[in-house]
Amino acid sequence: MSFQNIKAMEINKSILDKVNIWLTPVFDSETHTSIKDMMTSSPKELEECFYKNLEFGTGGIRGIMGPGTNRINKYTLGKATQGLSNYLKSCFPGAELKVAIAYDCRHNSDILAKVVADVFSANGIKVYLFSDLRPTPELSFAVRHLGCQAGIVLTASHNPPEYNGYKVYWQDGGQLVPPQDGEIIDVIENLEYDQINFKANENLIEYIDTEVDKAFLQASLQNATFGTSQEAKDSLKIVYTPLHGTSVKLIPDLLEDAGYNNVHIVGEQAKPDGNFPTVKSPNPEEPEALSMAIDLANSIDADVVIGTDPDSDRLGVAVRNSEGIMTLLNGNQTMVLMTHFLLEQWKKDGKLTGKEFVGSTIVSTPMIMEVATAYNVGCKVGLTGFKWIAKMIQDYPELQFIGGGEESFGYMVGDFVRDKDAVTSTLLLCEMAAQAKENTSSLYQELLKLYVEYGFYKEYLISITKKGMEGAQEIKQMMIGLRENPLKEINGERVLMVEDYQSSIAKNLFTGEEEALHLPKSDVLIYYLEDGTKICARPSGTEPKIKFYFSVNSRIDSVDDAPEAEAQLDRKIKNIIEKMNLI
Repeated sequence: MSFQNIKAMEINKSILDKVNIWLTPVFDSETHTSIKDMMTSSPKELEECFYKNLEFGTGGIRGIMGPGTNRINKYTLGKATQGLSNYLKSCFPGAELKVAIAYDCRHNSDILAKVVADVFSANGIKVYLFSDLRPTPELSFAVRHLGCQAGIVLTASHNPPEYNGYKVYWQDGGQLVPPQDGEIIDVIENLEYDQINFKANENLIEYIDTEVDKAFLQASLQNATFGTSQEAKDSLKIVYTPLHGTSVKLIPDLLEDAGYNNVHIVGEQAKPDGNFPTVKSPNPEEPEALSMAIDLANSIDADVVIGTDPDSDRLGVAVRNSEGIMTLLNGNQTMVLMTHFLLEQWKKDGKLTGKEFVGSTIVSTPMIMEVATAYNVGCKVGLTGFKWIAKMIQDYPELQFIGGGEESFGYMVGDFVRDKDAVTSTLLLCEMAAQAKENTSSLYQELLKLYVEYGFYKEYLISITKKGMEGAQEIKQMMIGLRENPLKEINGERVLMVEDYQSSIAKNLFTGEEEALHLPKSDVLIYYLEDGTKICARPSGTEPKIKFYFSVNSRIDSVDDAPEAEAQLDRKIKNIIEKMNLI
């Protein structure tokens, strides 16, 4: 069957050229068959598979599984791994090269992990491959624990079941950042598929499991326990769900080791399953994902609900509000509570010397800065993605990192892991909840107290999905429109400042003054209004979405003022969204 004989297909020549390469003997018969089926039955899908190459985003490479340059498969990941192998050899000449590899519960993750291990070993690189699925934060830990130069985890985090992904970690345990990411991409792009060495050297592949598990759990215990009494631990009733993901491998053991025995696991969601059969999306940011856990919590009168995403780097939390109703916390609220708790513990232990810092991101709540300032602790703010928080630790070795988070339900406790870590954060959350309950309070009440002290900050996120090639162009045009027709007034409030991280310029619209932004370039716009409102627009680096982040705030004098203040802030956000024509 000749591709040139296929009629009624209006496909760009550059795509045809790529397709023809994938029909050569370099690629297996299964790939050939899939492509030929699409040629006759679904030319649009064929375009989607080949119109671009998979790119490194905020969470590495992520995409739909299938044949083609824009899909996750043995060839795209093999090419990435061959390029990384070549790059490692150039960076560490003469060194014994070692990498660690983990994978999650997604379809084909174990198969793809072995493909990646095969390519590394074929290039003479020692591989530590987890024998079964493991959480992403454990891979970050393992890189440093085992003295590796790099690490890989096969995961698509909370994306739908048809997705998979490939996260690359450097020797510090953090994800790739400049200049390594760009340099590695250049090496990968200059490779041909017939240059991939798939012939494994099994002698260089070592399977790992319990030894690393024990070391990781011990480090979690050391970083996230703060003298909570056993009586308080026994009193705290916890509902936990792994949402069919990897955290079930570690979190139950960690909580038991820490003395938390009143833990109730959502049975229907305890088994790892890449279909995620009980949820629309295995994303703890989505309220629906924790609905079964909240139902269980209500039936047993639990104090707290904790749910983690498939690769266990994000956690969602629900607590009882002032009326005793289970209420979901957003990522900003959780990170504020965790950061304040850590700072308070460090203060009690006399460990604050003025040489500590916490980390956050440009789209997260400004409240975190207020909390850090009150403790005379620095707060460093980076681009979206935990790789930038990990980079802060590298960039400021003279300072001690306490903890850090971002609005998208991720938090990192200490620096033994260099990525968001739902395993250790779950233990920290339990410590906080147990101590609050012992003091006749609750996490919700503690949050209200923080609002009185630092200001009531309310955040909201809108994600607009635009799938495929046309969707990517729509998102691009939306950002172009915002730049070419900048907003000067929103909801009756003048825009005071606009930060454009693509041009690296912050402009004061009142004075016309401009100043440079000293973060790496990124497709992000942030508006600051004269009433303290903050609005951010950015395309997602891991999903086909454009995201709009809203942060508003007001002062309250007591916790009794919180309900009315929250209602007013909710109305303000709703009005802003309407004025921006986002609904």
